[in-house]
Amino acid sequence: MDSFFELFENVKSVCHADPKVSEVGFNKWIKSLEAQKFENGVAVLAASNDFMRRTTEEAYSETIKKAFEQVLGFPVEVQFVVSGKPQPAEPADGFDEIEKRMADLMSSHQRSDYELTFENFIKGKSNELAYAYCIAVSGKSTASKTVNRAVFNPLFIYGDSGLGKTHLLRAIEHEVRKNFPNLNVIYTTGESFTNEIVKAVSDKDTYSFHEKYRKADYLLMDDVQFIAGKEMTQEEFFHTFNELYQDGKQIVITSDISPNKIKKLEERIKTRFSLGVQADVSAPDFETRMAIVKRKAELLDLNLPDPVARIISEKIKNNIRQLEGAVNKIKGLTMFSNESPSISMAQRVIKETLTDAQPAEINVDRILNDVSAAFGVQAEDLRSANRNAQISIARKAAVYIIREVKGMSFTAIGEEFHRNHSTMTISYADIKEMMKKNSDLKETVEDIMKNLKTV
Repeated sequence: MDSFFELFENVKSVCHADPKVSEVGFNKWIKSLEAQKFENGVAVLAASNDFMRRTTEEAYSETIKKAFEQVLGFPVEVQFVVSGKPQPAEPADGFDEIEKRMADLMSSHQRSDYELTFENFIKGKSNELAYAYCIAVSGKSTASKTVNRAVFNPLFIYGDSGLGKTHLLRAIEHEVRKNFPNLNVIYTTGESFTNEIVKAVSDKDTYSFHEKYRKADYLLMDDVQFIAGKEMTQEEFFHTFNELYQDGKQIVITSDISPNKIKKLEERIKTRFSLGVQADVSAPDFETRMAIVKRKAELLDLNLPDPVARIISEKIKNNIRQLEGAVNKIKGLTMFSNESPSISMAQRVIKETLTDAQPAEINVDRILNDVSAAFGVQAEDLRSANRNAQISIARKAAVYIIREVKGMSFTAIGEEFHRNHSTMTISYADIKEMMKKNSDLKETVEDIMKNLKTV
Protein backbone atom coordinates (compact mmCIF):
# COMPACT_ATOMS: atom_id res chain seq x y z
CA MET A 1 0.00 0.00 0.00
CA ASP A 2 1.35 3.43 -0.92
CA SER A 3 -0.04 5.38 2.00
CA PHE A 4 -1.70 5.20 5.37
CA PHE A 5 -4.78 6.65 3.68
CA GLU A 6 -5.05 3.60 1.42
CA LEU A 7 -4.39 1.29 4.34
CA PHE A 8 -7.21 2.85 6.31
CA GLU A 9 -9.61 2.53 3.39
CA ASN A 10 -8.98 -1.23 3.54
CA VAL A 11 -9.55 -1.15 7.30
CA LYS A 12 -12.87 0.60 6.73
CA SER A 13 -13.88 -2.10 4.26
CA VAL A 14 -13.20 -4.78 6.88
CA CYS A 15 -15.28 -2.85 9.41
CA HIS A 16 -18.08 -2.47 6.88
CA ALA A 17 -18.15 -6.24 6.37
CA ASP A 18 -18.28 -6.93 10.11
CA PRO A 19 -21.77 -8.33 10.87
CA LYS A 20 -21.71 -6.57 14.23
CA VAL A 21 -21.52 -3.15 12.55
CA SER A 22 -24.82 -1.89 11.17
CA GLU A 23 -25.03 0.10 7.96
CA VAL A 24 -26.22 3.16 9.86
CA GLY A 25 -23.46 2.82 12.42
CA PHE A 26 -20.76 2.43 9.77
CA ASN A 27 -21.91 5.42 7.74
CA LYS A 28 -22.34 7.71 10.71
CA TRP A 29 -19.25 6.88 12.77
CA ILE A 30 -16.57 4.88 10.96
CA LYS A 31 -16.86 6.05 7.35
CA SER A 32 -16.32 9.69 8.32
CA LEU A 33 -13.03 9.05 10.14
CA GLU A 34 -9.89 10.45 8.49
CA ALA A 35 -6.47 8.77 8.46
CA GLN A 36 -3.95 11.15 10.04
CA LYS A 37 -0.70 9.26 10.63
CA PHE A 38 0.79 5.90 11.57
CA GLU A 39 3.90 5.99 13.79
CA ASN A 40 5.47 3.55 16.24
CA GLY A 41 2.59 1.12 15.97
CA VAL A 42 -0.05 3.79 16.68
CA ALA A 43 -2.72 4.65 14.10
CA VAL A 44 -4.07 8.18 14.58
CA LEU A 45 -7.61 8.73 13.28
CA ALA A 46 -9.47 12.04 13.25
CA ALA A 47 -13.15 12.71 13.83
CA SER A 48 -14.90 15.90 12.86
CA ASN A 49 -15.66 17.02 16.41
CA ASP A 50 -15.08 15.94 19.98
CA PHE A 51 -18.48 14.33 20.36
CA MET A 52 -17.91 12.24 17.24
CA ARG A 53 -14.45 11.31 18.55
CA ARG A 54 -15.69 10.18 21.97
CA THR A 55 -18.66 8.27 20.59
CA THR A 56 -16.64 6.44 17.94
CA GLU A 57 -13.94 5.56 20.45
CA GLU A 58 -16.49 4.22 22.92
CA ALA A 59 -18.55 2.21 20.45
CA TYR A 60 -16.12 1.08 17.74
CA SER A 61 -12.50 1.24 18.93
CA GLU A 62 -12.24 -2.54 19.39
CA THR A 63 -13.82 -3.18 15.98
CA ILE A 64 -11.33 -0.84 14.29
CA LYS A 65 -8.35 -2.36 16.14
CA LYS A 66 -9.33 -5.85 15.00
CA ALA A 67 -9.73 -4.60 11.44
CA PHE A 68 -6.21 -3.10 11.50
CA GLU A 69 -4.81 -6.39 12.76
CA GLN A 70 -6.64 -8.30 10.02
CA VAL A 71 -5.23 -6.01 7.31
CA LEU A 72 -1.67 -5.71 8.66
CA GLY A 73 -1.24 -9.08 10.32
CA PHE A 74 -0.16 -7.58 13.66
CA PRO A 75 -1.92 -5.57 16.41
CA VAL A 76 -1.76 -1.78 16.55
CA GLU A 77 -2.93 0.86 18.95
CA VAL A 78 -5.56 3.31 17.74
CA GLN A 79 -5.74 6.91 18.88
CA PHE A 80 -8.76 9.11 18.12
CA VAL A 81 -8.29 12.88 17.77
CA VAL A 82 -10.34 15.81 16.54
CA SER A 83 -9.65 17.11 13.04
CA GLY A 84 -8.07 20.55 12.91
CA LYS A 85 -10.36 21.65 10.10
CA PRO A 86 -12.93 24.36 10.85
CA GLN A 87 -16.31 22.84 11.53
CA PRO A 88 -19.64 24.15 10.26
CA ALA A 89 -22.16 25.17 12.87
CA GLU A 90 -24.32 22.27 13.94
CA PRO A 91 -28.11 22.49 13.86
CA ALA A 92 -29.99 22.92 17.10
CA ASP A 93 -30.83 19.22 17.14
CA GLY A 94 -27.29 18.13 16.18
CA PHE A 95 -25.10 15.66 18.02
CA ASP A 96 -23.96 18.05 20.76
CA GLU A 97 -27.56 18.98 21.54
CA ILE A 98 -28.58 15.32 21.56
CA GLU A 99 -25.71 14.53 23.91
CA LYS A 100 -26.79 17.35 26.22
CA ARG A 101 -30.38 16.13 26.21
CA MET A 102 -29.19 12.60 26.94
CA ALA A 103 -27.05 13.80 29.85
CA ASP A 104 -29.98 15.78 31.22
CA LEU A 105 -32.26 12.77 30.84
CA MET A 106 -29.88 10.42 32.66
CA SER A 107 -29.27 12.98 35.38
CA SER A 108 -32.98 13.54 35.96
CA HIS A 109 -33.64 9.81 36.18
CA GLN A 110 -30.76 9.33 38.60
CA ARG A 111 -32.04 12.14 40.84
CA SER A 112 -35.73 11.38 40.51
CA ASP A 113 -37.61 10.81 43.75
CA TYR A 114 -40.02 8.68 41.73
CA GLU A 115 -37.28 6.28 40.79
CA LEU A 116 -36.29 5.71 44.41
CA THR A 117 -39.70 4.75 45.76
CA PHE A 118 -41.10 1.43 46.88
CA GLU A 119 -43.29 1.35 43.77
CA ASN A 120 -40.19 1.39 41.60
CA PHE A 121 -38.16 -1.06 43.68
CA ILE A 122 -37.96 -4.49 42.02
CA LYS A 123 -38.55 -7.09 44.70
CA GLY A 124 -37.14 -10.61 44.43
CA LYS A 125 -35.91 -13.45 46.57
CA SER A 126 -32.60 -11.67 47.12
CA ASN A 127 -34.13 -8.64 48.84
CA GLU A 128 -37.71 -9.50 49.89
CA LEU A 129 -36.97 -9.58 53.63
CA ALA A 130 -35.17 -6.24 53.60
CA TYR A 131 -37.99 -4.81 51.50
CA ALA A 132 -40.64 -6.06 53.95
CA TYR A 133 -38.79 -4.59 56.93
CA CYS A 134 -38.43 -1.22 55.17
CA ILE A 135 -42.15 -1.18 54.36
CA ALA A 136 -42.86 -1.89 58.03
CA VAL A 137 -40.79 1.02 59.36
CA SER A 138 -41.99 3.48 56.70
CA GLY A 139 -45.66 3.33 57.64
CA LYS A 140 -46.52 2.80 53.98
CA SER A 141 -49.17 0.12 54.31
CA THR A 142 -52.16 -0.16 56.59
CA ALA A 143 -50.69 -3.35 57.99
CA SER A 144 -47.41 -1.66 58.83
CA LYS A 145 -49.22 0.88 60.99
CA THR A 146 -50.38 -1.92 63.27
CA VAL A 147 -46.89 -3.43 63.55
CA ASN A 148 -44.87 -2.79 66.69
CA ARG A 149 -42.14 -0.82 64.96
CA ALA A 150 -39.94 -0.98 68.05
CA VAL A 151 -39.14 -4.53 66.96
CA PHE A 152 -37.50 -3.07 63.82
CA ASN A 153 -35.46 -0.44 65.61
CA PRO A 154 -32.71 -0.24 64.62
CA LEU A 155 -33.11 -1.79 61.18
CA PHE A 156 -29.74 -2.83 59.73
CA ILE A 157 -29.49 -3.75 56.02
CA TYR A 158 -26.27 -5.07 54.57
CA GLY A 159 -24.97 -6.39 51.26
CA ASP A 160 -22.52 -5.65 48.46
CA SER A 161 -22.46 -2.32 46.66
CA GLY A 162 -25.01 -1.79 43.90
CA LEU A 163 -27.76 -4.09 45.20
CA GLY A 164 -30.39 -1.51 46.16
CA LYS A 165 -29.66 -0.56 49.78
CA THR A 166 -29.64 3.16 49.02
CA HIS A 167 -32.84 2.77 47.03
CA LEU A 168 -34.56 1.27 50.09
CA LEU A 169 -33.36 4.08 52.35
CA ARG A 170 -34.53 6.71 49.90
CA ALA A 171 -37.85 4.90 49.51
CA ILE A 172 -38.37 5.10 53.28
CA GLU A 173 -37.50 8.79 53.17
CA HIS A 174 -39.91 9.40 50.30
CA GLU A 175 -42.75 7.51 51.97
CA VAL A 176 -42.39 9.18 55.36
CA ARG A 177 -42.16 12.67 53.87
CA LYS A 178 -45.27 12.00 51.79
CA ASN A 179 -47.43 10.52 54.56
CA PHE A 180 -46.02 12.28 57.63
CA PRO A 181 -44.81 15.69 56.46
CA ASN A 182 -44.38 16.96 60.02
CA LEU A 183 -41.76 14.35 60.86
CA ASN A 184 -38.07 15.22 60.65
CA VAL A 185 -36.36 12.74 58.30
CA ILE A 186 -32.58 12.86 57.87
CA TYR A 187 -30.74 10.86 55.24
CA THR A 188 -26.95 10.87 55.44
CA THR A 189 -23.94 8.66 54.84
CA GLY A 190 -21.21 7.51 57.17
CA GLU A 191 -18.70 9.68 55.32
CA SER A 192 -20.94 12.77 55.38
CA PHE A 193 -21.64 12.28 59.08
CA THR A 194 -17.89 12.12 59.69
CA ASN A 195 -17.18 15.24 57.65
CA GLU A 196 -19.93 17.16 59.43
CA ILE A 197 -18.66 16.36 62.92
CA VAL A 198 -15.11 17.27 61.91
CA LYS A 199 -16.35 20.63 60.59
CA ALA A 200 -18.51 21.19 63.66
CA VAL A 201 -15.54 20.67 65.96
CA SER A 202 -13.35 22.85 63.76
CA ASP A 203 -15.98 25.63 63.78
CA LYS A 204 -16.61 25.13 67.52
CA ASP A 205 -20.30 24.60 66.76
CA THR A 206 -21.18 21.09 67.89
CA TYR A 207 -24.49 22.44 69.24
CA SER A 208 -25.90 22.84 65.70
CA PHE A 209 -24.69 19.36 64.80
CA HIS A 210 -26.42 17.88 67.87
CA GLU A 211 -29.61 19.80 67.13
CA LYS A 212 -29.68 18.45 63.60
CA TYR A 213 -29.16 14.77 64.32
CA ARG A 214 -30.61 14.34 67.79
CA LYS A 215 -33.90 15.95 66.80
CA ALA A 216 -34.51 13.48 63.96
CA ASP A 217 -37.65 11.35 63.91
CA TYR A 218 -36.04 9.10 61.30
CA LEU A 219 -32.27 8.76 60.96
CA LEU A 220 -31.32 6.96 57.73
CA MET A 221 -27.57 6.35 57.42
CA ASP A 222 -25.96 4.78 54.37
CA ASP A 223 -22.56 3.05 54.50
CA VAL A 224 -22.10 3.18 58.25
CA GLN A 225 -18.88 1.16 57.84
CA PHE A 226 -17.11 4.43 57.00
CA ILE A 227 -17.22 5.55 60.65
CA ALA A 228 -15.16 2.53 61.73
CA GLY A 229 -11.76 3.46 63.11
CA LYS A 230 -12.71 7.11 63.62
CA GLU A 231 -12.76 7.61 67.37
CA MET A 232 -14.43 11.02 67.48
CA THR A 233 -17.07 10.05 64.89
CA GLN A 234 -17.92 6.81 66.68
CA GLU A 235 -18.23 8.65 69.98
CA GLU A 236 -20.66 11.12 68.44
CA PHE A 237 -22.61 8.40 66.63
CA PHE A 238 -22.91 6.35 69.84
CA HIS A 239 -24.49 9.22 71.77
CA THR A 240 -26.72 10.22 68.85
CA PHE A 241 -27.92 6.64 68.50
CA ASN A 242 -28.62 6.31 72.23
CA GLU A 243 -30.64 9.50 72.41
CA LEU A 244 -32.75 8.68 69.36
CA TYR A 245 -33.30 5.08 70.45
CA GLN A 246 -34.37 6.06 73.94
CA ASP A 247 -36.83 8.58 72.48
CA GLY A 248 -38.35 5.87 70.26
CA LYS A 249 -37.10 7.42 67.01
CA GLN A 250 -36.56 5.15 64.01
CA ILE A 251 -33.00 4.35 62.94
CA VAL A 252 -32.22 2.58 59.65
CA ILE A 253 -28.63 1.80 58.72
CA THR A 254 -26.90 0.17 55.75
CA SER A 255 -23.45 -1.33 55.33
CA ASP A 256 -21.58 -3.38 52.76
CA ILE A 257 -21.03 -6.14 55.35
CA SER A 258 -22.79 -7.37 58.49
CA PRO A 259 -22.06 -5.32 61.63
CA ASN A 260 -20.05 -8.02 63.40
CA LYS A 261 -17.62 -8.09 60.44
CA ILE A 262 -16.92 -4.35 60.34
CA LYS A 263 -13.32 -3.99 61.45
CA LYS A 264 -12.43 -1.23 63.92
CA LEU A 265 -16.08 -0.63 64.78
CA GLU A 266 -16.45 -0.28 68.53
CA GLU A 267 -18.07 -3.21 70.28
CA ARG A 268 -20.58 -0.98 72.06
CA ILE A 269 -21.89 0.18 68.66
CA LYS A 270 -22.09 -3.37 67.32
CA THR A 271 -24.11 -4.25 70.42
CA ARG A 272 -26.55 -1.42 69.72
CA PHE A 273 -27.07 -2.69 66.17
CA SER A 274 -28.18 -6.07 67.55
CA LEU A 275 -31.09 -4.48 69.43
CA GLY A 276 -33.36 -4.57 66.38
CA VAL A 277 -33.37 -6.67 63.21
CA GLN A 278 -30.90 -7.26 60.40
CA ALA A 279 -31.51 -8.23 56.78
CA ASP A 280 -29.10 -8.90 53.97
CA VAL A 281 -29.53 -8.19 50.27
CA SER A 282 -27.74 -10.43 47.80
CA ALA A 283 -27.25 -10.53 44.05
CA PRO A 284 -30.61 -10.73 42.23
CA ASP A 285 -31.69 -13.88 40.40
CA PHE A 286 -32.31 -13.88 36.66
CA GLU A 287 -36.04 -13.10 36.87
CA THR A 288 -35.38 -10.12 39.13
CA ARG A 289 -32.61 -8.87 36.83
CA MET A 290 -34.96 -9.09 33.85
CA ALA A 291 -37.59 -7.11 35.73
CA ILE A 292 -35.01 -4.45 36.64
CA VAL A 293 -33.85 -4.11 33.03
CA LYS A 294 -37.39 -3.88 31.68
CA ARG A 295 -38.41 -1.36 34.33
CA LYS A 296 -35.38 0.84 33.62
CA ALA A 297 -36.14 0.74 29.90
CA GLU A 298 -39.74 1.73 30.64
CA LEU A 299 -38.54 4.73 32.68
CA LEU A 300 -36.35 5.81 29.76
CA ASP A 301 -39.15 5.29 27.21
CA LEU A 302 -36.94 2.72 25.50
CA ASN A 303 -38.49 -0.10 23.49
CA LEU A 304 -36.14 -2.90 24.52
CA PRO A 305 -36.84 -6.25 22.82
CA ASP A 306 -36.94 -9.29 25.10
CA PRO A 307 -33.86 -10.93 23.51
CA VAL A 308 -31.82 -7.78 24.22
CA ALA A 309 -33.13 -7.52 27.78
CA ARG A 310 -32.39 -11.22 28.24
CA ILE A 311 -28.74 -11.03 27.17
CA ILE A 312 -28.13 -8.06 29.48
CA SER A 313 -29.76 -9.95 32.36
CA GLU A 314 -27.77 -13.10 31.64
CA LYS A 315 -24.37 -11.41 31.45
CA ILE A 316 -24.57 -8.78 34.19
CA LYS A 317 -25.35 -10.70 37.35
CA ASN A 318 -24.02 -9.06 40.47
CA ASN A 319 -24.74 -5.34 40.38
CA ILE A 320 -28.02 -3.50 39.82
CA ARG A 321 -26.23 -0.25 39.00
CA GLN A 322 -24.41 -2.00 36.17
CA LEU A 323 -27.69 -3.39 34.85
CA GLU A 324 -29.27 0.06 34.84
CA GLY A 325 -26.09 1.61 33.43
CA ALA A 326 -26.18 -0.79 30.49
CA VAL A 327 -29.76 0.24 29.70
CA ASN A 328 -28.72 3.90 29.96
CA LYS A 329 -25.93 3.35 27.41
CA ILE A 330 -28.26 1.58 25.00
CA LYS A 331 -30.72 4.46 25.29
CA GLY A 332 -27.90 6.88 24.49
CA LEU A 333 -26.73 4.91 21.46
CA THR A 334 -30.25 4.72 20.05
CA MET A 335 -30.72 8.45 20.46
CA PHE A 336 -27.65 9.61 18.57
CA SER A 337 -27.10 6.76 16.08
CA ASN A 338 -30.69 6.10 14.95
CA GLU A 339 -30.03 2.39 15.52
CA SER A 340 -32.62 0.21 17.22
CA PRO A 341 -31.58 -1.83 20.28
CA SER A 342 -29.98 -5.04 19.06
CA ILE A 343 -28.06 -8.04 20.33
CA SER A 344 -24.80 -6.70 18.88
CA MET A 345 -25.35 -3.29 20.52
CA ALA A 346 -26.07 -4.98 23.84
CA GLN A 347 -22.91 -7.09 23.53
CA ARG A 348 -20.78 -3.97 23.01
CA VAL A 349 -22.38 -2.26 25.98
CA ILE A 350 -22.04 -5.35 28.20
CA LYS A 351 -18.36 -5.64 27.34
CA GLU A 352 -17.77 -1.98 28.23
CA THR A 353 -19.75 -2.31 31.44
CA LEU A 354 -17.93 -5.40 32.63
CA THR A 355 -14.55 -3.99 31.60
CA ASP A 356 -15.25 -0.88 33.66
CA ALA A 357 -16.17 -3.02 36.67
CA GLN A 358 -13.54 -3.56 39.31
CA PRO A 359 -11.69 -6.85 38.75
CA ALA A 360 -11.29 -8.81 41.96
CA GLU A 361 -7.59 -9.46 41.36
CA ILE A 362 -6.62 -5.79 41.45
CA ASN A 363 -5.23 -5.03 44.90
CA VAL A 364 -3.39 -2.07 46.38
CA ASP A 365 0.03 -3.72 46.10
CA ARG A 366 -0.47 -4.31 42.40
CA ILE A 367 -1.48 -0.69 41.89
CA LEU A 368 1.59 0.55 43.79
CA ASN A 369 3.86 -1.71 41.75
CA ASP A 370 2.42 -0.42 38.47
CA VAL A 371 2.67 3.20 39.60
CA SER A 372 6.26 2.80 40.79
CA ALA A 373 7.25 1.22 37.48
CA ALA A 374 5.62 4.01 35.47
CA PHE A 375 7.18 6.80 37.53
CA GLY A 376 10.58 5.20 38.02
CA VAL A 377 10.48 4.99 41.81
CA GLN A 378 10.50 2.16 44.34
CA ALA A 379 7.13 0.78 45.44
CA GLU A 380 8.13 0.93 49.12
CA ASP A 381 8.89 4.65 48.75
CA LEU A 382 5.22 5.33 48.02
CA ARG A 383 4.29 4.26 51.54
CA SER A 384 7.26 6.06 53.10
CA ALA A 385 7.63 9.64 54.34
CA ASN A 386 10.07 10.44 51.51
CA ARG A 387 9.26 13.94 50.16
CA ASN A 388 11.24 13.65 46.93
CA ALA A 389 9.26 15.47 44.21
CA GLN A 390 8.99 12.47 41.87
CA ILE A 391 7.97 10.16 44.71
CA SER A 392 5.42 12.71 45.94
CA ILE A 393 3.76 12.93 42.51
CA ALA A 394 3.78 9.14 42.15
CA ARG A 395 2.25 8.78 45.61
CA LYS A 396 -0.55 11.20 44.72
CA ALA A 397 -1.13 9.34 41.46
CA ALA A 398 -1.41 6.09 43.43
CA VAL A 399 -4.00 7.65 45.74
CA TYR A 400 -6.02 8.81 42.74
CA ILE A 401 -5.86 5.41 41.00
CA ILE A 402 -6.79 3.48 44.13
CA ARG A 403 -9.78 5.77 44.65
CA GLU A 404 -10.91 5.54 41.01
CA VAL A 405 -10.25 1.85 40.37
CA LYS A 406 -11.13 0.31 43.73
CA GLY A 407 -13.56 2.93 45.05
CA MET A 408 -11.96 2.86 48.50
CA SER A 409 -12.73 5.57 51.04
CA PHE A 410 -10.05 8.15 51.76
CA THR A 411 -9.80 6.75 55.27
CA ALA A 412 -9.07 3.25 53.97
CA ILE A 413 -6.54 4.64 51.48
CA GLY A 414 -4.92 6.61 54.30
CA GLU A 415 -4.42 3.40 56.25
CA GLU A 416 -2.48 1.97 53.31
CA PHE A 417 -0.15 4.99 53.29
CA HIS A 418 -0.06 5.49 57.09
CA ARG A 419 -1.65 8.90 56.68
CA ASN A 420 -4.95 10.48 57.66
CA HIS A 421 -8.15 10.99 55.69
CA SER A 422 -7.50 14.71 55.06
CA THR A 423 -4.05 14.12 53.56
CA MET A 424 -5.49 11.60 51.12
CA THR A 425 -8.28 13.98 50.14
CA ILE A 426 -5.76 16.72 49.42
CA SER A 427 -3.52 14.34 47.45
CA TYR A 428 -6.47 13.28 45.32
CA ALA A 429 -7.47 16.89 44.63
CA ASP A 430 -3.85 17.89 43.88
CA ILE A 431 -3.27 15.19 41.26
CA LYS A 432 -6.62 15.94 39.57
CA GLU A 433 -5.55 19.58 39.22
CA MET A 434 -2.08 18.61 38.01
CA MET A 435 -3.53 16.31 35.34
CA LYS A 436 -5.65 19.16 34.00
CA LYS A 437 -2.47 21.15 33.35
CA ASN A 438 -0.11 18.33 32.37
CA SER A 439 -1.31 16.09 29.53
CA ASP A 440 1.68 13.75 29.86
CA LEU A 441 0.91 13.12 33.52
CA LYS A 442 -2.76 12.59 32.68
CA GLU A 443 -1.84 10.12 29.93
CA THR A 444 0.50 8.22 32.27
CA VAL A 445 -2.17 7.86 34.96
CA GLU A 446 -4.81 6.81 32.43
CA ASP A 447 -2.43 4.24 30.93
CA ILE A 448 -1.83 2.71 34.35
CA MET A 449 -5.58 2.46 34.98
CA LYS A 450 -6.15 0.98 31.52
CA ASN A 451 -3.45 -1.64 32.05
CA LEU A 452 -4.84 -2.56 35.45
CA LYS A 453 -8.22 -3.30 33.90
CA THR A 454 -7.00 -5.20 30.87
CA VAL A 455 -4.09 -7.30 32.14
